[in-house]
Amino acid sequence: MTPTLTALLCLGLSVGLKTEMQWETLPKPTIWAEPGSVTPWGSPVTIWCQGTLKSQEFHLYKEGSATRWVILQLENAANFSIPSVQWKHTGRYHCKYKSSTHWSEHSDPLELVMTGFYSKPSLSALPSPVVTSGGNVTLQCGSGLGFDRFILTKEGDHRLSQLDAQRYPSGQFQALFLVNPMTPSHRWMFRCYGYFRNRPQVWSHSSDPLELLVSGVSQKPSLLTQWGPIMAPGQSLTLQCRSDVSYDRFALSKEGQPDLPQILVLQPQAGLSQANFSLDTVNSSHGGRYRCYGGHSLSSEWSAPSDPVDILVAGWLPDRPSLSVQPGPTVASGENVTLLCQSQSPTDTFLLYKEGTAGPPLRLRSELRAQQCQAEFSMRPVTSAHGGTYRCYSSQNTTPYLLSHPSEPLELLVSGAADTISPSQNKSAPKSASHPQDYTAGNLIRMGVAGLVLLALGVLLFQARNSPRRTHEAARR
Repeated sequence: MTPTLTALLCLGLSVGLKTEMQWETLPKPTIWAEPGSVTPWGSPVTIWCQGTLKSQEFHLYKEGSATRWVILQLENAANFSIPSVQWKHTGRYHCKYKSSTHWSEHSDPLELVMTGFYSKPSLSALPSPVVTSGGNVTLQCGSGLGFDRFILTKEGDHRLSQLDAQRYPSGQFQALFLVNPMTPSHRWMFRCYGYFRNRPQVWSHSSDPLELLVSGVSQKPSLLTQWGPIMAPGQSLTLQCRSDVSYDRFALSKEGQPDLPQILVLQPQAGLSQANFSLDTVNSSHGGRYRCYGGHSLSSEWSAPSDPVDILVAGWLPDRPSLSVQPGPTVASGENVTLLCQSQSPTDTFLLYKEGTAGPPLRLRSELRAQQCQAEFSMRPVTSAHGGTYRCYSSQNTTPYLLSHPSEPLELLVSGAADTISPSQNKSAPKSASHPQDYTAGNLIRMGVAGLVLLALGVLLFQARNSPRRTHEAARR
């Protein structure tokens, strides 16, 4: 082979290698979707492809499909519009562009997901949607549909968490997501979806949003109810959260409640801030344990929780217990009294409530005696504070916040009491022990009479001692 031919061959080979290197090193484009790659069923979406050089042609491919979308464009970006996303549009997409005589590499894949094809799952926090700063919480996503996997999303975070569904004996399919650690510097808003393995890009409707509250250590507010702890169906229920700290927002949470806690933003006045949470007409779903939190709009951290308030809903069990008193409804102060609550129906717990009191009712476990369930509430000894009108209720352990109809009212009268107080002040519940000193009107009268008797005896004794001396002096005169 002549040197000239060898040189030409080497030159041609080097040109070919250079052209191939240019083909291989042409940068791949960027692909994305607007408004996002997770799109509700029937909504429009636009897929964009952007190269690094001014391009003449863009191609869009869908994996598993022979269809190819082509756009001639003398720019460095092109868009492909889908006016209404359907099942057929879901899948993984790639794009590439042509510049001069060279094609780029394929872009990274874009997965287009359609939501809203199946009914939504439920999302709840265990044990509560309120978490202390630095703590962990478990989110439970569940559905009666036999989804193969569940997906958890967090607002403001494009990353997804996926877990295989587990079937429970109840027939429910669930997945448990551990979220940790919780910090007050972010907003913790979550949603979850379910899908089947054979169509991974077709998801259910989104669950209702669940916001986790991160509680801190600032002063806790107070939670009050306008009626008392026991409500009847049909009553209107309003819970008031208040504080002498100038909080400008409040949150109300219910133990075990998966829904988003209610939040109100108010303008504090005279150093006192408060919010009224109207829960509308009472039904069985309102029974439970409530707490409230205070916060400031410039911080994502919440206060320590208020003391809990239990809302009990009466009238949801057909049973109506009976209430009796021993030795009788009229007793003297200092006596021992027992209020007996009984039921013919099986029950787990009895509650005794004194009308007009704001505190929770007394609870006692039911005991079976003479083919009846009963509980004995003892007051030893009674004082004037125990006087008032009582009712008793029954409840089951499975639904501790749902009570029976109330018993007939029983009025307890405590006689001979000097420490009588006005009805508006008489708000104490029965206690098992009396106050250390129980001065009644009868005791004070008896003490006064005894004092007068002692005084009279003293006068007589004084006179008796001085009588002989006076007789002797009179004789001398």
